[in-house]
Amino acid sequence: MKKTLTLIICLVSLQIIKAAPNSSTLLASFTLQNSKLLTNTQQTNADTTILPVVDAPAPLSYQSGMYKRRLDSIKKDIQLDYNEYVQSYIEIYMRNREEMAKVLGLTKYYFPIYEKAFHDAGIPDEIKYLSIVESKLDPYAVSRVGATGLWQFMFTTGKLYGMNVDDYVDERRDPIQASYAAAAYLKDAYQEFGDWLVAIASYNCGKSNVERAIEKAGGATDFWSIRQYLPKETRGYVPAFIAVAYVMNYYGQHNITPMACNISLKTDTVLVNKYLPLSMVAQSLNLDLHELAILNPSYKRQAINGTAAKPRRMIIPQIDKAQYAALYDVLNNSTTTSPVAQPVYAAYHAEPKADRLPSYHKVKRGESLGDIADNFGIEVQDLKAWNHLHSNKAVVGQTLKVKESADEPEQKPEKVTHSNYVTYKVKTGDTLSGIASKFDANVDKIRELNGLKKGRLQPGMMIKINKG
Repeated sequence: MKKTLTLIICLVSLQIIKAAPNSSTLLASFTLQNSKLLTNTQQTNADTTILPVVDAPAPLSYQSGMYKRRLDSIKKDIQLDYNEYVQSYIEIYMRNREEMAKVLGLTKYYFPIYEKAFHDAGIPDEIKYLSIVESKLDPYAVSRVGATGLWQFMFTTGKLYGMNVDDYVDERRDPIQASYAAAAYLKDAYQEFGDWLVAIASYNCGKSNVERAIEKAGGATDFWSIRQYLPKETRGYVPAFIAVAYVMNYYGQHNITPMACNISLKTDTVLVNKYLPLSMVAQSLNLDLHELAILNPSYKRQAINGTAAKPRRMIIPQIDKAQYAALYDVLNNSTTTSPVAQPVYAAYHAEPKADRLPSYHKVKRGESLGDIADNFGIEVQDLKAWNHLHSNKAVVGQTLKVKESADEPEQKPEKVTHSNYVTYKVKTGDTLSGIASKFDANVDKIRELNGLKKGRLQPGMMIKINKG
């Protein structure tokens, strides 16, 4: 989901602008003036966006004591440590005053939504700052690999946490549903790891990467002990979260003035039980269509596809009583009908001939899961989930599903006869002893013939079995 940070990378004397595919959002830049901050900095791609990886942070200044005291003063349930990495990210964010001023304005609308979801889930309130690191509070944010929305959920993870994506709606862009899903994920991660900073790290790189880092760190369970064993972006992800928490509380001491929020803070919620274009609502209530769309970002066609059996939520700016009749009329008397919806499962980018991309890939010698994920524009964690893989090793000859919506390949004969042996495609649940029994073969010979030192099998693997 891992999983996949829209406050964009800054390099010395250079602005790098990252435009997310098919997204007019995610256009921002950070200019870094202190050349020491990003010495030996590397740019890395993750589930969400691009974050500077500070490998050689600048030494702490004489003001470090002040920063530490301030972080200690806002600490509640999550440990907000202070060190040179956190300081580096504080300086990165503080130098982009205009962007942070805009984000501060948006918090007035989004933070109350987050706070309610987190209160209901029983997780710390300060995790709300993580969404700034993830998406810059942009519900339309889309990463290079398809992570979407304020909380940057990948398709598979979003589905796992109850969010639907079809031809009309992408619930990962719904601020309310995505916030509850993020709260559920982080609560699950905390229950597994017992440390909030480690849980936050897993939100970026996935629980399996954290588990491996803990193992490499000799069983240590705090973030700073396992940090060096985590993916590069995740090493900066947690310090960035702590830095954002600082900025959101001490912006005034750094002469940052919040911009006005351009979203209505007083709203009404209406349930819609039919197909209803937002443009019709905007016209009937004399509302700005853009404002109505930003209040309802999950509707991909700017139309609500509610039904009597499953009405859908519409958020509108609070209206006065004189407009109630117009609202009733547009909800009950309009005759617009919905076109037939064709469900889509993981098509984040409307690219030409996207349907012609292969659904399966046969692993070649020298390929890793990361290489395959990059080639097909997907995430390693999704690749593992779709293929029920428990390790990061790609087995040569294995056929992997590279599309969530891929149909199962046509079943071909599983045994291919050769002169001295037969070839068998391993299925889920197969064991060496079971295969040996099926073919009246010897386990040791199968292991020797296929170079299976530890006897581990992976679904999709092709193995040779001696005849007789």
